[in-house]
Amino acid sequence: MTPSWLWIVFTVAASGAQTARNAMQRDLIATLGTAGATFVRFLFGLPFALLFLTLVSVASGVAPPTPGAASLLWTGFGGVSQILATGLMLAAMKEKSFVVAIAYTKTEPVQVALFGLLFLGDRVTGGMAAAIAVATLGVMLMSWPKRSAEAAPTSWRAAIYGLVSAAMFAFSAIGYRAGILALGAPNFVLGASAILALALAIQSGLIVIGLMLFDRALLAGIFRAWRPSLLAGFMGALASQFWFLAFAIDTAARVRTLALIEMIFAQVVTKKIFQQKTSAREIAGMAIMIAGVVILMWT
Repeated sequence: MTPSWLWIVFTVAASGAQTARNAMQRDLIATLGTAGATFVRFLFGLPFALLFLTLVSVASGVAPPTPGAASLLWTGFGGVSQILATGLMLAAMKEKSFVVAIAYTKTEPVQVALFGLLFLGDRVTGGMAAAIAVATLGVMLMSWPKRSAEAAPTSWRAAIYGLVSAAMFAFSAIGYRAGILALGAPNFVLGASAILALALAIQSGLIVIGLMLFDRALLAGIFRAWRPSLLAGFMGALASQFWFLAFAIDTAARVRTLALIEMIFAQVVTKKIFQQKTSAREIAGMAIMIAGVVILMWT
């Protein structure tokens, strides 16, 4: 029997690995640009996802199940949604007031809860709803611009990009959880590993085709930078492995709400590496977010 608390371990581990991956991708932006550094997580994550699946299959003595139509469709839906979400985030970064868009992306847990209820029938209790609202409020407080001028009406495009990006990330979480459930694997570890490999294969195929058609120079540049990209790909695949394990045993809403603790990890990394101070508003936001997470743990 799977321990009821195991999803918490997976989610915290995923958040930590994702923070490390983001730091590594930051270093790749100088050579590959924002788009190239983003694509690395998919292209160089696939080999490691296949390795994880092989190790799980050998250790369990069970061959990976063949995905049916429902599992393929849900996983493809999740993969495409994640690519679109990333593209919208890149568009938001080009806006002058992109910080506003980043804050709006933190509405993802709210949208995940809604979509999970509509598409998967995942139950949302009053306590869960309160936890999601409190944690999301805390993260938005941490992310919101310090000066009111940055949140002026001219930022409406960035805000829209952020909201739609959050919706796409929410769709991807729902798609992946539905894909895992539809697969019907004999154990949740094998199911999560199989869907992760399938998702990255779909995403990598779409990215390679797109770059072959529209930007071969970027594709060549990505593969020339394979040495630094391998570690980023590994950390990305490791983070995704833990995300998918969490999705396999609990609702996407609970997982993505607890995942907001990544903001705390990011604050620690920023302070240690870039010597940036944490403001009183950010501390207040972290306190509110932690309160939301505590409520979530008790529901």
